Amino acid sequence: MRAEARDLPVRTALPDLQRALAGPGAAVLCAPPGTGKTTLVPLALAEGGARVLVAEPRRIAARAAARRMAWLLGERVGGRVGFTVRGERVVSRGTVVEVVTTGVLLQRLQRDQELPGVDVVILDECHERHLDADTAAAFLLDVRAALRPDLRLVAASATTDAEGWARLLGGAPVVEATGTAHPVEVVWAPPAGRVRPPHGTRVDPALLAHVASVVRRALAERTGDVLCFLPGVGEIARVAGLLSSVDAEVLQVHGRAPAAVQDAVLSPGRGRRVVLATSVAESSLTVPGVRVVVDSGLAREPRVDHARGLGSLTTVRASRAAARQRAGRAGREAPGVVYRCWTEAEDGRLSRFPAPEIQVADLAAFALQAAAWGDPDAAGLALLDAPPAGAMAAARSVLAAIGAVDAAGRVTDRGVRMSRLGVHPRLARALLDGAPVVGARRAAEVVALLSEEPPREYGDDLAYAWRAARRGGDAYGARWRQEAGRLARQLDGADAAGPGRREGTSPQVAAGPSGGARPEGAGGLPDDAVVGTVTSLAYPERVARARGEEAFLMASGTGAELAKGSGLRGSAWLAVAVADRPAHAASARVRLAAVVDEDIARSAARHLCVSGEEVRWEDGDVVARSVERLGAVETAVRPLRDPDPGLVRGALLEGLRREGPGLLRWSREAEELRRRLAFLHRVLGAPWPDVSDAALLDGAGRWLEPELSRARRRADLGRIDAGQCLQRLLPWASGDAARLEELAPERIEVPSGSRIRVDYGGEQPVLAVKLQEMFGLAETPSIAGVPVLVHLLSPAGRPAAVTADLASFWREGYRSVRAELRGRYPRHPWPEDPAAAPATRRTNARR
Repeated sequence: MRAEARDLPVRTALPDLQRALAGPGAAVLCAPPGTGKTTLVPLALAEGGARVLVAEPRRIAARAAARRMAWLLGERVGGRVGFTVRGERVVSRGTVVEVVTTGVLLQRLQRDQELPGVDVVILDECHERHLDADTAAAFLLDVRAALRPDLRLVAASATTDAEGWARLLGGAPVVEATGTAHPVEVVWAPPAGRVRPPHGTRVDPALLAHVASVVRRALAERTGDVLCFLPGVGEIARVAGLLSSVDAEVLQVHGRAPAAVQDAVLSPGRGRRVVLATSVAESSLTVPGVRVVVDSGLAREPRVDHARGLGSLTTVRASRAAARQRAGRAGREAPGVVYRCWTEAEDGRLSRFPAPEIQVADLAAFALQAAAWGDPDAAGLALLDAPPAGAMAAARSVLAAIGAVDAAGRVTDRGVRMSRLGVHPRLARALLDGAPVVGARRAAEVVALLSEEPPREYGDDLAYAWRAARRGGDAYGARWRQEAGRLARQLDGADAAGPGRREGTSPQVAAGPSGGARPEGAGGLPDDAVVGTVTSLAYPERVARARGEEAFLMASGTGAELAKGSGLRGSAWLAVAVADRPAHAASARVRLAAVVDEDIARSAARHLCVSGEEVRWEDGDVVARSVERLGAVETAVRPLRDPDPGLVRGALLEGLRREGPGLLRWSREAEELRRRLAFLHRVLGAPWPDVSDAALLDGAGRWLEPELSRARRRADLGRIDAGQCLQRLLPWASGDAARLEELAPERIEVPSGSRIRVDYGGEQPVLAVKLQEMFGLAETPSIAGVPVLVHLLSPAGRPAAVTADLASFWREGYRSVRAELRGRYPRHPWPEDPAAAPATRRTNARR
């Protein structure tokens, strides 16, 4: 082993780690960046005779770790140290340390749970909380408990919840390595002007321009290479363009970067360099020569809209743990500096750790892994965070629809095969069911295109992107060809649907507008039909029909819009592969889609095809029609001449719920009866009925019959006499209905002999009566124990006074009213003592 390995700080922690593995058999290793936990620890354990499997969250990290360890041994990769990532395996019989991605580790565990030939598994960079890593840890703990108690586990990270991982590993000891990291100075470099916060995957160009200016500042103020962290490939490309004139080599490193670029970044440069990187450079990778870090403060995390079946990446503020990891890159080899493009006050508000992927991501792949493991609900898995119930339910629904699990959630033979393809279950379904229709190689090519989104410059038309990938010599094209070959080999020599295809999941796909059946395995289909067929099989709920030049409605019910200038404009149908719905937006934005026809859409989404009679309240009236639907998309509509009366009744009730009882005919008498009943219900309660809008609508099916059953449309509701129907709500059974006039009389007889109508519209009954008709009445009338509010009117019928206490009014209020009105109405009596005067409806006789 090279002398450099002896100087790595993690060496001091090796004795404690080895004792922990010899005892409990598990340990949590906390070591700062640059201490050698990724490279020296596996080699040291292998020197003791162990065969070691190191799991990294990313392919670039797996390759880099293997190359670094091989270099420390003075060997080439494939000797004592090898690696395996999806589509690439470099090992030999003499390999004792193998670096794999966590996805590859999961595949191995599903094929052979005992992991024969492996003594130690190291889960590196646990703090990133990738879903595959969490799942692999849970499976490994199951293996240790049931099959391989001798299998030793190490959870390794620079910044992590050590106590949580220790509990998860059954009380495993925490081994800490104290690093010799060089000091890193923090420079706060926020933008001077206002910057819009990230929105979905959009980052304000003003922030990217500011990041580029900070890189220029760092080059001028400091020595050494600059490592700049940005959220995604698009932002890296934009900042690279802004830095095209700097006196330094500008390199771009991310998961999609060519291997040659990755190698160049991880090797010492000849001149000064600026390395623009995503979060792949936060951990596992040592970029030599870096003395300066410029941190945009942004990261990308997965999000999923379960209600609409849309998943995407979103831009978020990086966590404090991520910020520490990024800053540590500047102090790996010498004292360094980090320029943070946010304020110190904002730093205190950052989350401690990134969100665990299990809490925010699409869980279909996880649910399939759990079902294939024998635990469909994942209830028995040892996880730091339990999967959200709603996300798991949505995932199981997807798996059931594609035949991966049965009605009880148990994995099917088909589901087992899907789980071993190394792609998302949706894409596995498209591969298995699409291959017999379009050919195995072409299906594999399209699925490879869908598994890693093509560069933005390929456009949003999948057929065009497919042709670009086939003819292009770029890094994406190389990765795409490699993945397409891997998937084609998975299908080589076997029926694409496999022996486990369950009933109802036939891959037969319709031909298109001509209506002729396509033979299975047809190889002569045009590119558009091939891409559309495979894409619609992967995302059947996203087949979409046009409702304008750029607007579509997906079968899921979500609206979708094309970008301005899209080549997909004018298409009648699309199969949407990638779309995101910004917060508060009415429609999703289509980022990648394929042209399909209605027949392809129907075939791929046949489980969403329904037909039947629809009778509902729409646009203010009953609409009855026979409808064929593809999910939310109406494909055929015909009016119904004789709709089911029960459905019509339901639609009328819905109309009443939406628009209220005002749809009925309310005469003056009906309205007065309703107010009287409302008064009695408020004052006396049961058995007098509640006649509020809510109560009437809730019980409409009872008090409106049989008139409601005879109605067919809005106009019929307007002919129903609400007052007559209200009579049915009176408490006839108890006999109280006969007391309605007694308890809440429609009219009250006043001293003049007039019968005056009572208004029950307010909190108290109101009696509006001319003042002269109330002479001689000392006590205020009451109804059901509630004093009537008397509105005393002038001879002209205008309010002169309001009182609920007539005796008090005659004593104290009448005198001022008399003084004001008797000159104006001299022919009416205005006695000095109204309490003793006779009431009258007439004026004084003329003299």
